[in-house]
Amino acid sequence: MEIRLQKALAMAGVASRRHGEELIINGRVKVNGKVVKELGTKVDLSRDKIMVDGQPLPPVESKVYYLLNKPRGYVTTLRDERGRKTVMDLLEGVEQRVYPVGRLDYDSEGLLLLTNDGELTQALTHPKHKVKKTYRVRVAGIPRPDELEKMARGIELSDGLTAPADVKLVDILEGRALLEISIHEGRNRQVRRMCEHIGQPVLRLKRIRFGPLELGDLKPGEFRPLNVHELKALMALVGRKVDPAVLQAASGRRSSKSVQFRSEDRKTVLGRTTGQGGWKSAGKKAADRPNGTPSEGRKPFGVTKVAGTKNGKAAKFGHRRAKA
Repeated sequence: MEIRLQKALAMAGVASRRHGEELIINGRVKVNGKVVKELGTKVDLSRDKIMVDGQPLPPVESKVYYLLNKPRGYVTTLRDERGRKTVMDLLEGVEQRVYPVGRLDYDSEGLLLLTNDGELTQALTHPKHKVKKTYRVRVAGIPRPDELEKMARGIELSDGLTAPADVKLVDILEGRALLEISIHEGRNRQVRRMCEHIGQPVLRLKRIRFGPLELGDLKPGEFRPLNVHELKALMALVGRKVDPAVLQAASGRRSSKSVQFRSEDRKTVLGRTTGQGGWKSAGKKAADRPNGTPSEGRKPFGVTKVAGTKNGKAAKFGHRRAKA
């Protein structure tokens, strides 16, 4: 069966389809000994000999999908020219060559999806699918209700107006607000720039949801394969069906977690000092509140009176634009 060359590269786990297109355009791919630069070229994996950078295309790997709780201090690339640690350093025991779906900044943490399914990667990162990403954000100071509403409607940044967002004030601790922000765009450092625009710089940022996937109780540095229900929900989000072989493999996997940190690393990663602007509250360790939720024994947000709240409930702003 003939398929597009960039799709063949993605299926073999060499690159996402978008990156595969770049490889083709740059003349790094040969088919049957000839350099191919046409993106519409079709190939048959059972018949054609495909080479990338002089290396034969590896056999098509079985598709795998992992959810990682990325710690701070790691970059979401396969390698880093500055010698910093990458998320690939955390995936001990993963034999397939997987790629991050989207990115999290070096100083950001939380849910990161990794897979060798290039088609899914392209679909999830394509603007047309508007995949929602939710972040818990600790900021310096307490934003006013009108500032939060402004973020929800859209903010004019250097690269244009942001799309409407869901913005919620979750908690206040020692004069620092904890926000929950959901966006579907993928601009560089967008959430940080949105907060800076209203004068509330980010102290700590953690992604807790990506589409139908939730971080749950994974600790920093832990990862696990997606389960059957997560796979089905993720594929349905972009209008795809799950390969029966992938479902069968997923149903047979255990949900065990792989902790990748040495004990001396964990102190730094969890940020157990208040000076880092983390989730820590008086008398409680930061690890007790990984998602910024109130610590045991603390009353939920609403006890502290905040302008813009009603009956002790957190202020929430939807994503409708204000009428002109």
